Amino acid sequence: MGVLQRPRPHNSLVSFLQHQGFLLLDGGLATELERYGYDLADPLWSARLLLENPEAIQQVHQDYLQAGADCLITASYQATIAGFQQRGLGRDEAIRLIHRSVTVALEVRDTFWANEGNRVGRLRPLIAASIGPYGAYLANGAEYTGAYDLDEAGLITFHRERWHILAQSGADLLACETIPSAIEANALARLVQETAEMPVWVSFSCQDGARINDGTLLTEAVRPLTDLPQVVALGINCTAPSHIPSLITHLKSVTDKPIVVYPNSGETYDAAHNCWLGIAAADDFAAASQQWFSMGARLIGGCCRTGPDHIRHIRAALMG
Repeated sequence: MGVLQRPRPHNSLVSFLQHQGFLLLDGGLATELERYGYDLADPLWSARLLLENPEAIQQVHQDYLQAGADCLITASYQATIAGFQQRGLGRDEAIRLIHRSVTVALEVRDTFWANEGNRVGRLRPLIAASIGPYGAYLANGAEYTGAYDLDEAGLITFHRERWHILAQSGADLLACETIPSAIEANALARLVQETAEMPVWVSFSCQDGARINDGTLLTEAVRPLTDLPQVVALGINCTAPSHIPSLITHLKSVTDKPIVVYPNSGETYDAAHNCWLGIAAADDFAAASQQWFSMGARLIGGCCRTGPDHIRHIRAALMG
């Protein structure tokens, strides 16, 4: 008898990489919602608007497609059953809102694609269902430290139901984002194998040019994921742009999978005065993206404090 082969997921990225050499992600969702005047000072963060104003999320998704994004990341980063239940919602309603994060993005994408003028020189954009870390649910900053009160088994249990909901939601792939903990990466590696046909990318938040936020070397944190066929890209997000070149180099030493990078703007947050310091110009960010591409990054976008202007400039820079 032959060796039993594990099913390989349909890899939606291949067409983009063959067509234009990269996949352009969107930018910060919360950043744009705040720019539109929405107050996200809430444990649910942007997921609160799935309940109160999904049209606002639709608008931001539309803005990013018009700016040239090839992939929308859904508003499910902080949308968890436990988080919605703490707000007083029932389990069924919580599940419905998690589904809504994907249906909102799908509707925007399909409306955009129905306009033939938007198709010129482009492939149909993808929808990546966001899976934020356990720390995002805690809403206490643990996503930037990896200081958790759960072990690997507990993290598997925490993530499992939402994982399967989003894997069956109609999204093109799953985006495990801002992962700060090597233990959480181990848990995600287990869940990846439960949805054999669903492509996934995993991106870590990093404290410097070599380590994720819990202090583990990035090269060690990714090891449980590198041999899984479902994992179609590995990389970094919500990290200072200055760290990205070094982190790409480290990733290339342990994987030949496409590398995903979508750092924050490079500004720093002054917690004492509740404000951001520094200016990250969109054209400077785009120039940096050319370097990331030349080093091997193939999925490129922005995270916190980036917006449609950043994405528009990145597209122009990468298209040459």
